Amino acid sequence: MEIVNCTPHPISIDTPDGRTTFPASGTIPRVETIETQAKAIDGFPCVSQKTGQVQGLPEMVEGTFLIVSLMVFNASDRADLLAPDTGKSCVRDDQGHIQAVTQFIRR
Repeated sequence: MEIVNCTPHPISIDTPDGRTTFPASGTIPRVETIETQAKAIDGFPCVSQKTGQVQGLPEMVEGTFLIVSLMVFNASDRADLLAPDTGKSCVRDDQGHIQAVTQFIRR
């Protein structure tokens, strides 16, 4: 099994066996944003946005999982995607920055 990190930064996961870090692969899928003009509020410009299709996601490869952002994960129904679980169980430094996760989200 292979895990490829398709986010723009390294992803670390802490397990009882230690920390594993997956370096960024350089492939970064994104979710298309569809934007339309909306009525201004008190003179401030506004737009309406909705999410579109996932763009730049590599084809599925048997035995390979892809780490992607939660937004990409939620916009796709593919079973080969993992997202870092940055909820309650992530590891943060003294300034609150995420250093590692302790689990992935998957289907």
